[in-house]
Amino acid sequence: MKPFFSIIVPCCDVEPYLRECLDSLQNQPFADWECIIGVETSKDKTEEIVREYEAKDTRYKVFTAPRSGSCSASRNTGIDMATGDYLIFLDGDDFIAEGSLQRLHDKIAEKPGADIYPCAMIVRNEVTGRDDPMRDNYPADFHGVLSGPEATRMIYTRLREPCPMLQLSVFRREHLVEHDLKCLYGHKRQDSEFAPRALYLAKAVAPIHEPFYIYRIRANSVSTLALDTGYFLKDYSGILKSLLAFHAQVSQEPEFDRRISCMWARHWLTWLFYYWFATRAIRNTPRQRRKETLANAFSNGFDNLDRLTLASTRSRRVAAWFVKYFVRHTKTAWVADAFFLFLYNPLVSLRDRLRSKS
Repeated sequence: MKPFFSIIVPCCDVEPYLRECLDSLQNQPFADWECIIGVETSKDKTEEIVREYEAKDTRYKVFTAPRSGSCSASRNTGIDMATGDYLIFLDGDDFIAEGSLQRLHDKIAEKPGADIYPCAMIVRNEVTGRDDPMRDNYPADFHGVLSGPEATRMIYTRLREPCPMLQLSVFRREHLVEHDLKCLYGHKRQDSEFAPRALYLAKAVAPIHEPFYIYRIRANSVSTLALDTGYFLKDYSGILKSLLAFHAQVSQEPEFDRRISCMWARHWLTWLFYYWFATRAIRNTPRQRRKETLANAFSNGFDNLDRLTLASTRSRRVAAWFVKYFVRHTKTAWVADAFFLFLYNPLVSLRDRLRSKS
């Protein structure tokens, strides 16, 4: 019989944390699960530990892959291998709370048939030495069921953030299979691309507010070590390209809610301007690197960007024009940089705020 949960765990160089992760599954009173573990080539004993658990419990299913630099490949293979009704994405350096699988099962049974069950997480911050407040993207007093577009609007209205972390939700496997929802291969920060698509395409989203996931912020993780302003530009360029194409596709549907275009435009365009043209980015990241990564984002032209900017403000449309100028012109790309330096200069911003109050 197929299990109720398939838990997909990507692992690479997580030896110090892996036993806590796998033990948190092993010690669950609810036993109807399988754990699909993807081990990318590691420099420590990650694979040895995983094989030890696999030998003792047939619910652990292990596959190996070359080092790719992100969780995407393991997550995608895990989706293909999964046989459970519902999927949970668990990173190899995180773990789940005691007894949480039973509570998740019971709450899903109360609202059967949803495509996504958003939950909550507790953040264990090893950098500061304390746990951060619980993260829940939905109002605690909301217990209804939403369509994907309704959930998208609720999250954005509440958080100004349309891409909840992938680990915050339990997904119905058939929802991901039906829409061929996969993570971008080789990309870090892939949640930013996967989550908005999965959420929008869901027919039913049922928040259950269960704080089952313990997310670890550690000093030697990819995110905390990425101090270079241009570190994620290659990843963000691919993510942006995919999201613009997704918007261009769904925005042509007759029932599309134009308010969602406005929300996505506000977030994704601000994201584009900040990562490539904020003062720190211009001063610390070589212009050639910024040009190359943006050229990748717009390798198919600017039609998808133009479609999104139609839903934006005049100021963002002007800024988007300078982005296109930056990509198209080699010798005078500095003109776009000069525009954004003026736009983001804190003295100019202060002057404008003072003027608005007078």
